Amino acid sequence: MASSPSRNLVISVLFAVFGCPGILGVYLPAAITRWRIPPAAPLVRALAWALIAGSLAPLVESITRFVWAGHGTLVPFAPTETLVVSGFYRYMRNPMYIAVLIGIAGQTLLFQSLYLAVYGVFVAFGFHLFVVLYEEPTLRKKYGPSYEAFCHCVPRWIPKFR
Repeated sequence: MASSPSRNLVISVLFAVFGCPGILGVYLPAAITRWRIPPAAPLVRALAWALIAGSLAPLVESITRFVWAGHGTLVPFAPTETLVVSGFYRYMRNPMYIAVLIGIAGQTLLFQSLYLAVYGVFVAFGFHLFVVLYEEPTLRKKYGPSYEAFCHCVPRWIPKFR
């Protein structure tokens, strides 16, 4: 029996806030920087906040798309029933991971933290390994030829806008 959209939405939001996106994109950067914002040029600060705010759009859009178009959640134990290939997924296969990395980049600028920059590189490398070694093989097994076609048409990390 399929889960209700409202239940899937609650599960996805909780996972985003308290699971991997929240832990990697908010809680660990906060632990690294202690949320101490040093003085910076207004343009640098504005760019940092723009990156942080802009990173939220793909996360929110992906959560709702997984629930309503995919009939599932972000959580690996309650995945989508349908392969999601619309919204940000028309342009790249991993918009949520990119959104977290953009948020970390914005925080790196805001907090002027070399440690956070290095952390961001490690997170990017971890995302890549996770996607290549676990996520893509799992999706290939679950969705078969439709996922292969999706991979052929949509790049993994760098958006393609045509």
